[in-house]
Amino acid sequence: MGDLIAWLFSFFILLAVIALVLYQIMCFLDLETDYINPYELASKINNITLPEFITQGVLCCLHLITLHWIMFLLCLPYLCYNVNLYIHGHHLVYATEVFSELSREKKQRIFKLVYLAFLLFFSIFWMIWSIVDED
Repeated sequence: MGDLIAWLFSFFILLAVIALVLYQIMCFLDLETDYINPYELASKINNITLPEFITQGVLCCLHLITLHWIMFLLCLPYLCYNVNLYIHGHHLVYATEVFSELSREKKQRIFKLVYLAFLLFFSIFWMIWSIVDED
C-alpha cells in the first residue's frame, strides 16, 4: 500500500510540474500574440521558475527515498539540467532580451513538456504495476 501512495504522490507532483511548464508556454504564446508585454512575461515566468525547479527536485528525492531507481534515474537528467540552469543564471527571463530568445525559450519548454509527459507515462505504468503486483 505504501508503494501505491508513493506513486500517487509522484503522479500529482508530476502533474504540478507539467502545469507550471504549460503555464510558461502559454505565457510565451501570449507574448507572441501581443496579449502581454515583455515585462509582464518576465515577471510571471521568473516567479514560477524556482517553484518548478524545487518541485522537480522533490519528485526526484521522492523516487530516491522510496527506492524507485528507474524513475529516479529517469528524473535525474531533468534535475541536473535545472540545477545547471540555476547555477549559471540562465533560468531567468529578461524583458529586454525576451524577443531575441523567444524561439529558444519556447523550444526549451516544449522539450521539457515532452520529457515530463514521458515521465508521466512511466509513472502511470509503475503505479498500475504496483496495483497489479499487490494482488
